[in-house]
Amino acid sequence: MKQDKDFIFGIRAVIEAIKAGKQIDKLMIKAGLKGELFFELIKLTKDLQIPFQYVPNERINRVTMKNHQGVLAFISPIEFQNIENILPSIFEAGKTPLIVILDKVTDVRNFGAITRTAECANVDAIIIPEKGSAQISGDAVKTSAGALLKIPVCRVKNLSETIKYLQQSGIQLVAATEKASDFYYKVDFLIPTAILLGAEDRGVDMEYLKVADQMVKIPILGEIESLNVSVAASILMYEAVKQRLN
Repeated sequence: MKQDKDFIFGIRAVIEAIKAGKQIDKLMIKAGLKGELFFELIKLTKDLQIPFQYVPNERINRVTMKNHQGVLAFISPIEFQNIENILPSIFEAGKTPLIVILDKVTDVRNFGAITRTAECANVDAIIIPEKGSAQISGDAVKTSAGALLKIPVCRVKNLSETIKYLQQSGIQLVAATEKASDFYYKVDFLIPTAILLGAEDRGVDMEYLKVADQMVKIPILGEIESLNVSVAASILMYEAVKQRLN
């Protein structure tokens, strides 16, 4: 069971937390809830674009058995950034952007490890989809060795639209996939780049592979077919570092 500091429960308590400016990572609402307070909560979440989902009561009970009234909010220890605000400032600073996009990487330890490497590699931002991503909790911050408090994380509602925005801004999309024919070290990382990685079980969604500027793979010489996603991310990020240092 999670520590209480990672979440808030109860309709009124969650409403007040949102009004106080708490960063909500994810909101669970019991399916079928009604009433004046419920509608106030829904209006707030929609106005502020806070991700929420309707779930069975048992799902919330798995987190806490306290009197949650059918509402549970996970608190994020970081403030999410907007890539549309970050990207222009990178170009204005004369820097060549290096961005990491994570498509449905849900494991907190993998996410934390990727963030730690990204900070060490001076990555400018990490982009994650609103749905299907690792919870940004205290555990994630700890696994990242505090890197989550240093590197901008952008949570986006529509990953496809964000990718299109990046490409229209002059950034090449490099997708890591075993379906690729080229190895990662053949890519030119000296130009503005976004590295796209997917979950270990499904990889990068085909929708994004179709629009990728480059699809690359890492040589696998042993019998196990794939690397841990955090290891793969590290290899690609440091290939960019190597090329840019040279």
